[in-house]
Amino acid sequence: MQYVTLGNTGLTVSRLAIGTGTSGFGGRSEQSALGVDGLARLLQEGYERGITFWDAADGYGTHPHLARALKAVPREHVVIATKTMSRSKKDASKDVDRFRREMGTDVLDIVLMHFVTTPDWERSYAGAMEALSRAKERGSVRAVGISSHNLGALQRAVTSDWVDVVLARINYAGTNMDAETERVVPVLRELYDAGKAVYGMKVLGRGSLASHARQAIDFVLGLGTVEAITIGTTTQAQLIENIQLVEDLAPQHPLKARIAQ
Repeated sequence: MQYVTLGNTGLTVSRLAIGTGTSGFGGRSEQSALGVDGLARLLQEGYERGITFWDAADGYGTHPHLARALKAVPREHVVIATKTMSRSKKDASKDVDRFRREMGTDVLDIVLMHFVTTPDWERSYAGAMEALSRAKERGSVRAVGISSHNLGALQRAVTSDWVDVVLARINYAGTNMDAETERVVPVLRELYDAGKAVYGMKVLGRGSLASHARQAIDFVLGLGTVEAITIGTTTQAQLIENIQLVEDLAPQHPLKARIAQ
C-alpha cells in the first residue's frame, strides 16, 4: 500500500480509505447495516492489509462501529475523517464533543462540513466554521474542510484559507458528480496546487462503475492531484479487490509536484 501526506495537514494516510457511507443518510448506511461487530471486523482487516484511513460521518451512523474497531487497532495508526451536517456554531461545537465520545477518541483527525451545496458556504456556514476552527485550536480536531456537492462550492474551497481538506466527487463518467468530469478536473488541480488536501469519493460512480473498477480507479489516481480515494466496502471480497487495484495502480501514478504549499 502506498502512503501520502494529506496536503499541509501533516496527516499520513493510505491512498485507499475504507468508506462507511454507501447509501448513507439519516444515521444509516450499507456499512452500518453490517452491525457494529461486522463493520469493525472489516475495518480491522483493512488495517491489517495496509489501510490506515477511515471515512465516516454522523449521517452514516458508523461512529460506534469505528469505536469498536479502535479496540483492536492502535488509534495513533489510523486517520479518521468524519462529517457534520450542523451549520451553527453551537450545534457544530456539540457535534465535535459528541463525535469524540461516540468514537472513544480525544482527537478527531478530520472534520468536514457535510453535503456542502452552495457556493456562499463561507457566509452561510460561518458559525460552524468558527466552531470547527476553535476545536482545531484546542487540539480536539486536527484538520477541517468540506465535503462538496456543488461545483461553485468546490471552486470556492480553492481560495478559502479555512479549508485544509476537500472531499470531492470524481469519476471518469461524470456520474453523481458536482459537474461534468472535464469541469471538475481543473478545479481539483487548483485545489491541489493551493496546498489543499484532496481525496475523492464516488470513484466507482456510486456502484455504477463497479464492473469497470480498474479503469475507474486508474483514472482518478492518474489525475495526479487526488491524494487518496474512499470506496464504500461491505464484504471481504470487495475489500481485497480494492486493495489489490490500488496497490497495483498507485505506483504508476505519482502525485504531481505542488505549485504552492
